[in-house]
Amino acid sequence: GMVKRKIPDDPVQSLERLTRLIRADEHTGDLNPAQWSALRYLSRCNRFSNAPAALTRYLGATKGTVSQTLIALERKGLIEKSVRPGEARSVILSLTEEGEKRLLADPWNILDELLGSSTKSRAKLSATSAKLLGKLLKARGLPTFGACASCRYFREGAAPSDVKGKHWCLNFEEPVTRTEAEKICASHDPA
Repeated sequence: GMVKRKIPDDPVQSLERLTRLIRADEHTGDLNPAQWSALRYLSRCNRFSNAPAALTRYLGATKGTVSQTLIALERKGLIEKSVRPGEARSVILSLTEEGEKRLLADPWNILDELLGSSTKSRAKLSATSAKLLGKLLKARGLPTFGACASCRYFREGAAPSDVKGKHWCLNFEEPVTRTEAEKICASHDPA
């Protein structure tokens, strides 16, 4: 008899199509998807994770690709490189003001518009996608790049009198501010 092909569930089709449409928008203008991803990452990562090696792990790309991406972004004046204090061989990557401005035109911002002001839809989508991503990363043994709150190294309020931050990171043995605690980290280890 004929083999009945299972029709994929709607979420698969709509998710696939949604991402393809937005990805297509990443090719318009003078940036490519890898460059957009790098800008996004640099706007969201913490001070322990703003190095080329961390970006490479995050993107799951090759060193060569990331190197080319960074050269292009620097040439366009969207990022700048500086030396990490006390570590001559370590580079800090940061967005320039122009880079920050460019992110206002991020093609993925359309999701924000489409979601509108419904906090319920937002929370649902956020929780579901985070759960799916977490499962896939775990299955493939990839780094999570989560924020402090869900990390086993994070101690909330453990440095109450430190001027550099009220929280503490056991991994870096450094204080962490509330703002920093919401950023993503290359050394994140799920609690």
